[in-house]
Amino acid sequence: MAQALRPNTAGSLFATDGRPHPVQDALLAVTLVLGVVSFVTAQFPSLHLLSSWTGLVGIFTGAYGQWISETTRERFGLILGLGASGLGFFLGMAHGGLFG
Repeated sequence: MAQALRPNTAGSLFATDGRPHPVQDALLAVTLVLGVVSFVTAQFPSLHLLSSWTGLVGIFTGAYGQWISETTRERFGLILGLGASGLGFFLGMAHGGLFG
């Protein structure tokens, strides 16, 4: 039961294996930011270019992040960002698409 009392000395908030993952953490942050921007701008039909392009880029960065992610915490955040990016992308496409 001593292992339950051992402090968590992980190098990253999302790395549960005790090793730092700077590339995965950066992809997670980029995917979340793009997802939020895409989702928020999708609420305004006149911003369909921004929402569709940020959603598309967020989908690709999230998919690559899923491919190279190593921990469950990273994957959880990537799924949230992918969902927001996908929703923003689809709403942006419904409002006018990638090229207007």
